[in-house]
Amino acid sequence: MKKNRKNVLSLTLITALILSLFSSAMASAAPDHKGKPSKPAAPTKIQSYVSAMEPGWNLGNSLDAVGEDETAWGNPRITKELIKQIAKQGYKSIRIPVTWEAHIGDAPDYTIDPAYMKRVQEVVDWALDANLYVMLNIHHDSWRWVSYMEQDHDPVLARYNSVWTQIANQFKNAPSKLMFESINEPRFTEGGTTDAAVGYRMLDELNTSFHQIVRSSGGNNKTRALVLPTMHTSSAQADLDALNETITKLNDPNIIATVHYYGFWPFSVNIAGFTKFNEEVQKDITDTFDRVYNAFVAKGIPVIVGEYGLLGFDQHTGVIEQGEKLKFFEFVGQYLRQKKMTTMLWDNGQHFSRTNYTWSDPDLYNTMKASWKGRSSTTESDMVHLKKGAAVQDQTIRLNLNGNTFKSLANGNKKLSKGKDYTIKDNVLTLKSSLLTKLTASGNLGVNAKLTAKFNKGADWNLNIITYDTPVLGDVTGTTDSFAIPTTFNGNQLATMEATYATGGNAGPQNWTSFKEFSYTFSPDYSRNIIELKPNFFNETNDGEVILKFHFWSGEVLTYKITKDGTSVVGKTS
Repeated sequence: MKKNRKNVLSLTLITALILSLFSSAMASAAPDHKGKPSKPAAPTKIQSYVSAMEPGWNLGNSLDAVGEDETAWGNPRITKELIKQIAKQGYKSIRIPVTWEAHIGDAPDYTIDPAYMKRVQEVVDWALDANLYVMLNIHHDSWRWVSYMEQDHDPVLARYNSVWTQIANQFKNAPSKLMFESINEPRFTEGGTTDAAVGYRMLDELNTSFHQIVRSSGGNNKTRALVLPTMHTSSAQADLDALNETITKLNDPNIIATVHYYGFWPFSVNIAGFTKFNEEVQKDITDTFDRVYNAFVAKGIPVIVGEYGLLGFDQHTGVIEQGEKLKFFEFVGQYLRQKKMTTMLWDNGQHFSRTNYTWSDPDLYNTMKASWKGRSSTTESDMVHLKKGAAVQDQTIRLNLNGNTFKSLANGNKKLSKGKDYTIKDNVLTLKSSLLTKLTASGNLGVNAKLTAKFNKGADWNLNIITYDTPVLGDVTGTTDSFAIPTTFNGNQLATMEATYATGGNAGPQNWTSFKEFSYTFSPDYSRNIIELKPNFFNETNDGEVILKFHFWSGEVLTYKITKDGTSVVGKTS
């Protein structure tokens, strides 16, 4: 099993994601009888509670791992020091996903293993001791067994009720900073449910039962904050409306709604040519959270975005180009803050080290941190490409100030001179040819300098000065299980790959687009000087000639031909 966030995407979700390429739901504040946007409800006590949780962090792929224990998906055992370090990073809340399945006894009691319950209690206590708000849930049980509810209704409901009865009793005297989330990303597709109305009815039954069990268990559970998800924790209008009906029916002032967000899907996995944080990617963010705001926050129901990030991170964090990635997190963070929603970063170990307590990408962390209070400035790209052997010209870069003021530009510790090294006019930064000539004097291919732009507010922004030459691909023979094209990158970075049959039509998985999914179907390895084509690509590629086009961030496009014959693959330069 892959050690990632998602196990299976439902057919419904995949269809919705593909359709999102071609249309976006329009969202705006509901008008009043005079046609003006309705005013949001006055802040409630529970809204203040949720606002105090910002920002939040997920302890992913640990207690939620499907297996014998919390190390089953490769992360080390959780330590008290890890929780303390998360609080030191500025996080105010922590989501502790828990998969209970392997630790639940047989019917009719479905008793949770006392040792496992004690371990969950220990981690929760560490988080509370660190003064964090804590969200505890039922996690991958959602697709492991709850998903079969339609065909196995009574046993599934009995098991679910028993689990929540035991959790509620275990934690009923815990302080109010502990909250319960009924279930993670609920769905019923594994059980064959295709009727949306049936799914909504079952989710309402689960959420209602959860609410009744917790509220009747006594202690602090009488008023404890309870978090209820939409179907799939999606932001589709129908899913929002269905949860709204449940919350309205329950009529409880301490209920919080939750959705998850991993961005405009083609951008979030780098497919279909969506390599940049463009207007369509940004519009998906605003449309999504305008809908969520109007469905809940404007009506006095607070919202926690219980998971957010980019789906490509399930492969690795380099699937999305660094600058485009930072723009995404900058915009999401500040927009959700405007919408009064609390964000909880999904981290399965790829962001904050569980052992040395450092960030794998400090620039990403600094950008997220800045978004908790304001905005950061960016540029149209974080790369300046200069071709080897060509005359060096002035380079212009458009600034996205986002309300800030440009302050300075530096090369390492050396502050550059405005007017001599660069100019600023009408939000355009011009790097002088004299500066660029000096920075690239070594003639080395690749990043020759990293300039740092500083602003009056927000995170710094880095500009990579890159000398490149046209990449060179080599001929190779391999198999569908092991095929790597020898590549001299010459300072270039691969942006995306197209694949089409010589006879016409798109090759490989997701053949509705010629642009393939980064890392899932192909992946550059700059240390080994290869571009690897993955078995995933060949599994859905017919025999015959396939034309590949490799697009590099410098603007270079190289064509390459492969011939597949059974498990044999031959690659030749074009």
